[in-house]
Amino acid sequence: MTQAKVKFTTFEEYLSYSDETPMEGRYELINGALVELPPESELNNWIANYLQFLLVSSNISSLRLIKIHSLELQVPVLQPNDAANRYPDLAVLRPEHLDLMKRRLTITLNMPPPRLIAEVVSPGKTNRDRDYIHKRAQYAAIGVPEYWLLDPIAQTVMVLSLEGKAYREVGIFGKQATIASVEFPGLELAIEQIFEINR
Repeated sequence: MTQAKVKFTTFEEYLSYSDETPMEGRYELINGALVELPPESELNNWIANYLQFLLVSSNISSLRLIKIHSLELQVPVLQPNDAANRYPDLAVLRPEHLDLMKRRLTITLNMPPPRLIAEVVSPGKTNRDRDYIHKRAQYAAIGVPEYWLLDPIAQTVMVLSLEGKAYREVGIFGKQATIASVEFPGLELAIEQIFEINR
C-alpha cells in the first residue's frame, strides 16, 4: 500500500482535496493521512458481483441502487487507527441517494445510511477483525439497518440487524439455509447460490 503525502484535519478537507486533485485508486483516511487500498481479490470481487446479480434477480432493489466496491461511506472513528471512510463490498442504497450523490459517489454522515451493507471476509486475523469488529461498530454507529458478513471459506453468511445503537445477530446461515433478512423480509436467497464459485 502506498500512502499519499498529505494530512487532513477534517473529512471535509479530504473531500475538497479529492474533488480538486485527481486520485487513482481508492483511499481510506486514517489518522488524517490517505492510505491506498489494495485491489480486491478475484474471489471477493466475484462473490460481490454475483450477490449483486442475485439481489437484483430477487427484485429487492434496482441494479442502479446496488453498488459494489465503488461507494465511499463516511464513518465515525471509534477506535485508534479506524478509517474515517469505508468502501463496502456491496451496498444497497435508498432512492434518495441518487439525488444526494449526483456530484460524487460518497455518503457522508449527514445523509441517510444505505439499507444494507455486505462485506466478503478475506482470510487472516487483521481482515476478520476489520470486518467483524471495526466495520460492524462503525456501520451500526451510522444506522445501517442490516449488515451481512459473507465468509467464503466457511461458506456462511452472518446477518446482523440494527436494534437501537448495536447489531443483533439474526443468524449465521450455512449451505443448506436461506438468508433471513429483517430489512428485506420477502427475500428468499439460498446460501449455496451465493457461493456457487464455479459459475
